[in-house]
Amino acid sequence: MKLFRMAAVLAVLAGPAYAQMPNINLMQDAPSKSPEEKAADAEREKVYKETLKKIPDAKSSNDPWGGMRSDPPKQAAPKASAATTSAPKKTKTGTAAN
Repeated sequence: MKLFRMAAVLAVLAGPAYAQMPNINLMQDAPSKSPEEKAADAEREKVYKETLKKIPDAKSSNDPWGGMRSDPPKQAAPKASAATTSAPKKTKTGTAAN
């Protein structure tokens, strides 16, 4: 019975250590490419990069909430100083009672 308990303890302690070991695969998964396949891949990559250069740069908006609004943002109101200079000044009329 003690032997079974010791084996169980060792199995529990070895689990995390086994999980930390790197996965090394010494076998090659697929055969290497032939020179024709390498040339075709290089040509395909060249065409892809040329196509990417033809795409124009999109001007992105700096407004992260732009899609949430239903109407465009409002412009700032003009200064109030122009409105106060054109309005006539009102003066009090009458006498003060002492």
